[in-house]
Amino acid sequence: MGSVGDAAPRERALYALKSRARHADLQRHVVAFGRELRAREMLVTSTEIMDGLRTLGRVDLGDRHDVYLGLQSVFVSRTEDVPIFDEVFDRFWRRIARVEEEEPGEQDPGSEGAEEGAAQPSGEGKEQLRLTDPDSEGDEGEGEGDEEALPLYSPVEMLAGKDFSRFQAEEMAEVARAVLVIAKRLATRESRRTRAASRSHLIDPRRTVRRNMKYGGTIIELARKQRKIRKPRLVLICDVSRSMDTYSRFLLQFIHALQNTIGKVESFVFSTSLTRVTDYFKGEEITEALDRIAREVRDWSGGTRIGQSLETFNSEWARKLVDRRTIVLILSDGLDTGDAEVLRGAMEELDSRAGKVIWLNPLLGSKDYRPLARGMSTALEHVDVFAPAHNLASLAELGRHLAT
Repeated sequence: MGSVGDAAPRERALYALKSRARHADLQRHVVAFGRELRAREMLVTSTEIMDGLRTLGRVDLGDRHDVYLGLQSVFVSRTEDVPIFDEVFDRFWRRIARVEEEEPGEQDPGSEGAEEGAAQPSGEGKEQLRLTDPDSEGDEGEGEGDEEALPLYSPVEMLAGKDFSRFQAEEMAEVARAVLVIAKRLATRESRRTRAASRSHLIDPRRTVRRNMKYGGTIIELARKQRKIRKPRLVLICDVSRSMDTYSRFLLQFIHALQNTIGKVESFVFSTSLTRVTDYFKGEEITEALDRIAREVRDWSGGTRIGQSLETFNSEWARKLVDRRTIVLILSDGLDTGDAEVLRGAMEELDSRAGKVIWLNPLLGSKDYRPLARGMSTALEHVDVFAPAHNLASLAELGRHLAT
């Protein structure tokens, strides 16, 4: 009698351990699946990973079509991504299924529950993993560690708070990928304006009423709309003087990513003089582009004459490139060695032409920093947004400022 009574708790414990193992396997598979989608240039972050896990907790994992539709609803945000998703989905999950079929089943030594004919959970001839809702607290702390681990998948979240000055050489590839993710987010930001759409969750009330007038006002057909993608016109002007050495390569990577995702971007660098570098970033790898700029810009890592450089921009480029729909983004520590009045005049003219002037300063990331340097304090009179640019998190924050 005692052995029968002891068997049930042992079987329940074994089943719980196996369930947790399968739960961890599913999380690992979804993370790997997201990584493959991201490698194909789809916009996948930890947010989509968590949503994918939640979705799989609410569909029949034994129904391939349910799983497909659930994950597609999470990971696909653009029509052009559908064929990429379909290809990766089919290849990835077939590979996972093949690997799992080839792996021998595990048995717990000495466990009667592992033998043929052992009790199965009721209603399941073949066990299926049921995902715990990430929003719930879970039992016995289960899931808490899993939830903490998932955001680390995204390079943006993993490296976000680390100052650019502290990155090691082996981290550069991850930084480049993270910068690209940030740029894609900025490039796909939705505007408050909308346009007509055939498929969307947003209903257009006015068009719906007009469309149903032929039915006597009875709502039969719904008109739908979707938000337009906001792609601002940007002019990026980056300081590559000696005092910016620690940060300029990271910021130029950011410029390169923006130019190749947003499109309407003109790029310049300056130290003691101004150089247009838009063409350097067209169709080149970022490392090649940076090496070319460093070789060919004659005053790279030299002194800093911000006012003179912006004056050159105003006289040679501003009339063609800047209007009230343009955002001018200046990336500099503001440590100017030139004439403050020249800088004041150049900033005043630039401010009068542009829709918005944003100044990103890496030094602003320090809690003790105050913009007391003559150049920076002079420029601030004509700056709409003054923000830090010392890590990935500060670049990601830029999105909310890119609205004219």
